[in-house]
Amino acid sequence: MRFYKQIFFADRFYQIGSGVIFLFIISYFFPVLFGFIGILSLLFGLLLLLDIVLLFSIKKELYADRQTPERLSNGEKNEISLYTVNKGIQTLDLELIDEAPIAFQLRDLKFKFQLKPSEEENITYKITPKERGEYHFGDLIIFVKSKLGLVRRKLKQNCTVQSVKVYPSFNKLKQYELMAFNTGHMDGGIKKVRRVGQQKEFDQIKEYVAGDDFRTINWMATARSQQLMVNHYQDEKAQQVYAVLDMSRNMKLPFDGMTLLDYSINASLILLHIAQVKQDLIGVSAFDYNTSNFLKASRNSGQMKNVLEQLYNLNPSFKETDFAKVTTLLRRQIKQRSLLLFFTNITHKESLKRKLPYLKRLTQKHLLVVVLFEDTEIKEALKKQAQSMDDIYRKALQEENILERRFIAKELQQNGIHTILTTPDKLNVDTINKYLELKARGLI
Repeated sequence: MRFYKQIFFADRFYQIGSGVIFLFIISYFFPVLFGFIGILSLLFGLLLLLDIVLLFSIKKELYADRQTPERLSNGEKNEISLYTVNKGIQTLDLELIDEAPIAFQLRDLKFKFQLKPSEEENITYKITPKERGEYHFGDLIIFVKSKLGLVRRKLKQNCTVQSVKVYPSFNKLKQYELMAFNTGHMDGGIKKVRRVGQQKEFDQIKEYVAGDDFRTINWMATARSQQLMVNHYQDEKAQQVYAVLDMSRNMKLPFDGMTLLDYSINASLILLHIAQVKQDLIGVSAFDYNTSNFLKASRNSGQMKNVLEQLYNLNPSFKETDFAKVTTLLRRQIKQRSLLLFFTNITHKESLKRKLPYLKRLTQKHLLVVVLFEDTEIKEALKKQAQSMDDIYRKALQEENILERRFIAKELQQNGIHTILTTPDKLNVDTINKYLELKARGLI
């Protein structure tokens, strides 16, 4: 950067300069002051020159860098750290500006602080991505002032991290995992599931503790040990669980800055993580009108990483998904009976009439759960009081839309298809609950 492009006059320069100009005007009426004011002007010029020399004596004494996570989690707050150190002998006043990706529209990333010699400063802020993909950071811009404070020097610091990828939400995996496996309470909306009958796989005989089912008492073992013993069962393992994602135009609908597809991807990631912890085989399938993505179910240690990579670049299409093609491909690709959680958005009865025969074909071989979305904006609009005939007419249409969604869910259930009708903000919890319920009932 050229010398003159690095120089910016500070507020103090304009304040003192304005004072000197004002004194020159006064000296027009009082000529005796002219010589004294000339000396002040010369002193001001010398101080300005000294300030510039001090600032340009800084070479490698000032260092700054940006530290980001290896990957960002979509729809969640991610922490970015800025590190600055003063290795010189001057006390510096700094204004640090981070050039965050344009997509975040963060226009207030300006941090003012002072660094004494050999002093460090760590600044953190948080960003919330709303779309998956790769985001590019710019340089760190530093405006430096010496103690004189007449001018500022602009420095650009190239950072080690220039771009970072945004993956589907992964920060909450452990949180939901703990909720799903904690059967003692209902934190976060995860509900306890009533166990119907016995689970299929015998695990061990253990001593009875409060809360065990009396129906599992092993009387022969009790007689031998003279202590109350019970049979312990565990969920059946090694079942195949697939997240099937519809990438049609209906999944482009927005909610709180994210599309329905992004919410579905985040919920799929959390669900598949819990399924893997329960030692089920997990896989992914995604479709739009022309393309399909398929990851065969597996239980190997690197499968979650494969799932992340598979979900990373999915984008909804502007066309409607061909359910006939989807059904054929799924039946061909998935040979073993599996749990298919189909994330889609069927909004009209006519659309259901076209898709229902193909969904019923999937139920012949697999356990199918269709995930549908309620329109939260319509539900909020219904709470408002109608003020005119137009408002009444709109509310009637809105109520009809909600009833139509519920009719679609009921129609699917009557045809033997498990259904989740939920809002985007409750999708994670409702999906996990459904999986745990099916698991407890021994349906998979």
